Amino acid sequence: MLKVPCNMLNDQIQAITQCGFMGRGSILTCGHQRNAVVLGFGSGFGSLNKGPIMAVVSNRIVGSGTGSGSGTLADRLTEDGLSYKERFVVRCYEVGINKTATIETVANLLQEVGCNHAQSLGFSTDGFATTPTMRKLHLIWVTARMHIEIYKYPAWNDVVEIETWFQGEGRIGARRDWILKDYATDQVIGRATSKWVMMNQDTRRLQKVSDDVRDDYLVYCPREPRLAIPEENSNSLRRIPKLEDPAENFKRGLVPRRADLDMNQHVNNVTNIGWVMESLPQEVIDSHELQAITLDYRRECHHNDVVDSLTSVDAKAVSKIEGTNYGSTAATENKEDLRQFLHLLRVSGDGLEINRGRTEWRKKHAR
Repeated sequence: MLKVPCNMLNDQIQAITQCGFMGRGSILTCGHQRNAVVLGFGSGFGSLNKGPIMAVVSNRIVGSGTGSGSGTLADRLTEDGLSYKERFVVRCYEVGINKTATIETVANLLQEVGCNHAQSLGFSTDGFATTPTMRKLHLIWVTARMHIEIYKYPAWNDVVEIETWFQGEGRIGARRDWILKDYATDQVIGRATSKWVMMNQDTRRLQKVSDDVRDDYLVYCPREPRLAIPEENSNSLRRIPKLEDPAENFKRGLVPRRADLDMNQHVNNVTNIGWVMESLPQEVIDSHELQAITLDYRRECHHNDVVDSLTSVDAKAVSKIEGTNYGSTAATENKEDLRQFLHLLRVSGDGLEINRGRTEWRKKHAR
């Protein structure tokens, strides 16, 4: 990978978590991200303003964050204006025990690119990336599902290019997709997709997407359906069953830190990803790396909630992923190397669901 020297570097409604994979919204925040973090249609998260990191590589400018040094956000739209690209240098604090970027880092970058895309199109920057018609009708986007696949994790100082776009999803919502590439080789190293629904901000009720709202954003969408992850044989669409007690593994009493809260006093969804990992068996963490994660958002988590994380082996899982990685060597070729788990985050005491999840893990290879 391209390296940059480090010195240059109702109940149903309540059950849906707002987040920033489409844009800025109500429950996403991140502690030490790049510049103002935003994402594409729904929610965002705050961060320290470090200013852009710039590096000239092969006469090309690599910019991270939203600083003016790498051009305006609109400059990062693709030639046809229907998608958006941005490049990032992986920083030392974004790397985990495997000496590569963590899944939380990847999720944060997806949010960053999505929100920056929304801002580049002139959508509102009030925290919800809404269109003019949506603001008049007091409508916001809320995320229903997020699915991420990682074929190769970038390492410290690697440069990653992320492309994103959004499109309608029938009359009930929209979707946002991403493709992650190694900037040096142009190799696809990851893909992600998300599903969104519309909600009335005042009544907290779901609402169908009207023609007026669709007219606001469809002009920025691909003319033909474009999917980062083909849906045939894709685990991105598989239903996630509720994990019941007794779970095989659990971590109880997780408490949000102040740094886990966003501007709306909700726990950000990147924290939720970390909490899912807390109840995984240590031997899995030691011997495997995360290949894919799917999360269904059920409700918001607040600063005074105490959370339980439950994990069990997915006994009904297909033992091999098919057709989602375009022949990448990251796919687990030996079914014995693949581990799959079901997850549940719930409020301690009353048991209200926060997230359902599924993860897939492949055997680590010697580095």
